[in-house]
Amino acid sequence: MKRRDFLKNTLPAGMLLPSIVNGMSIKAFGSTSPLLASLLMPTTETDHVLVLVQLTGGNDGVNTVIPLEFYSNYVNARTNIAIEESKVLTLTGTQKVGLHPAMTGMQTMFNEGKLKLINSVGYPQPSFSHFRATDIWMTAADSNQQLDSGWTGRYLNYEYPNFPNGYPNSTMTDPLSIQIGSVTSLALQGPAVSMGMSITNPNSFYNLVNGLQDPAPNTYAGKELTFLRSMSQQTQQYATVVKAAAANVTQQAPYPAKNNLADQLKIVARLIKGGLKTRIYMVSYGGFDTHFNQAEADDTTKGNHTNLLKTVSDAIKAFQDDLKFLSIDDRVIGMTFSEFGRRIKSNASGGTDHGAAAPMFLFGNNVLPGVLGDTPSMPTKATDNDNVPFQYDFRSVYASILTHWLCVKEADLQQVLLKNFQLLPVVNSATCRIVNPNQSGSLLISNYPNPFTNSTTVQFTTAGGHTLVQVMDALGRVIKVLVDIEYPAAGNYRVPFETANLVAGVYYVRFQNLTVQQVHTMVKVN
Repeated sequence: MKRRDFLKNTLPAGMLLPSIVNGMSIKAFGSTSPLLASLLMPTTETDHVLVLVQLTGGNDGVNTVIPLEFYSNYVNARTNIAIEESKVLTLTGTQKVGLHPAMTGMQTMFNEGKLKLINSVGYPQPSFSHFRATDIWMTAADSNQQLDSGWTGRYLNYEYPNFPNGYPNSTMTDPLSIQIGSVTSLALQGPAVSMGMSITNPNSFYNLVNGLQDPAPNTYAGKELTFLRSMSQQTQQYATVVKAAAANVTQQAPYPAKNNLADQLKIVARLIKGGLKTRIYMVSYGGFDTHFNQAEADDTTKGNHTNLLKTVSDAIKAFQDDLKFLSIDDRVIGMTFSEFGRRIKSNASGGTDHGAAAPMFLFGNNVLPGVLGDTPSMPTKATDNDNVPFQYDFRSVYASILTHWLCVKEADLQQVLLKNFQLLPVVNSATCRIVNPNQSGSLLISNYPNPFTNSTTVQFTTAGGHTLVQVMDALGRVIKVLVDIEYPAAGNYRVPFETANLVAGVYYVRFQNLTVQQVHTMVKVN
């Protein structure tokens, strides 16, 4: 059900939600009304987390996933950087492609069924500009379309439509999304405001957790800088909850040293385990614009690109191991992406120039493992202009993740991606629990006696999973949370509500279970 239809279709007028509260219409409260805010968020109840790993610069997909099926043509096109066939890492279940020798961690994940390789992901009329191509991937726009909002920003706006008004609140106490980086990505930009919070770098995170600041020079300007930093920390509304989540985790699995991407992912794992309800995390690692000296001339398994891929592979493998160590690996999937791939033919400088389609990786316990798509074909005699054509639109990957992992209803998907895109078999769709569609038409919450004097018993029916029961006063303020737990199975439950300290009047008890919400009127009398 669309949010705009919620009040009209879900709550019977005059019975579950009166049109007048203290002589003022509900509509008159506006978007900042606590009552409306509590009714309208979140749209989808899920504890799933998506981690976006951006490889900035345009990763060379042809040397990342080696096209063994067309190996001779591959070598002919890349005489100065081709990987020796015997050194290519093999993948269980396929002989058509293999991984760069530096990617042993991700090879292990693939062979363990925790990695999905999607061949040749791109879009029509690709841009070869770093800036424009990045914008396209961040916003999910067409090549000839300019969008000011990002695809995950629109998703978060769909889930939390009133943000930032009324946030944080009792239902969503935490940042909607977090980026480890100095500037919040365009991907996290909503239609009106940014839906994300940035942690400048791993050092600033640990300074925040430990109450420290980077040293400033002992000058007047330095003192001013220290003051500004202090004020910035004090005014950061989510700093407290981030620190609290971090403090909840005291031990993690090991991560590789001197690996910036691993440092970022370690923070993400810590915050997820620490209890943040944040749904989207974004990290990035740069240097993939390999126009020259991509590999060493005497050993193509060494060099700049090798170091980049090793960093990424080792970091992602350590992250996945840590998720398992922390017992949260069923809740998280990750996705790698880069703004474009590289040309099929290498250049005379031992590098590769801006290209089109490239492989994407999805990782986690709930990805559907294996290879999706045909091996990119290699021309017999590749020219400088030959590109890998795209098989899958990157927005189909987004659509599949939104639908099968973040549990956006297909009917609402166009609100996020603005068009309809093919769904791909990349994530276990059974992880999105579907509530009985007839349930929302049933009376799921009530209380007895009603009216009541000093106490009443609230009764509710849950389908299992996360269930929230809140009591609100006539102004829409939450005054009591009666239930906020995970139920292992469906059932009928009762919870007492003592009201001796409340004045006589109208109160509302709000029930939320997965995607179903109901509000019931209660009356206290003297």
